Amino acid sequence: QVQVGESGGGLVQAGGSLTLSCVASGTISISNAMGWYRQAPGKQRELVARIFSGGTTNYADSVKGRFTISRGKARNTVFLQMNSLEPEDTAVYYCNANIRMITYWGQGTQVTVSS
Repeated sequence: QVQVGESGGGLVQAGGSLTLSCVASGTISISNAMGWYRQAPGKQRELVARIFSGGTTNYADSVKGRFTISRGKARNTVFLQMNSLEPEDTAVYYCNANIRMITYWGQGTQVTVSS
């Protein structure tokens, strides 16, 4: 049973930084892609950043130049380094992992940016 878990959320002032971590456990298979999504109150879930097994990355326009997604050395781990945070970045951040054509989601971690 694959389980995805996120950590690292919290409260930070505008201009600050946070690093989110994610691990997909319970499988020996390597993920094809892992990504971070976020959902703010009253809004739809949106892609923040995604990284593929070959190293290609995608970012939402709103976070380009501020956020960096990277893979960890351990199997199926990914990080999201978030710099220059803005109040508009406040949301629940979800990690997902695509493993053998199935997408698994974590339960999310809250990021709150105060002005």
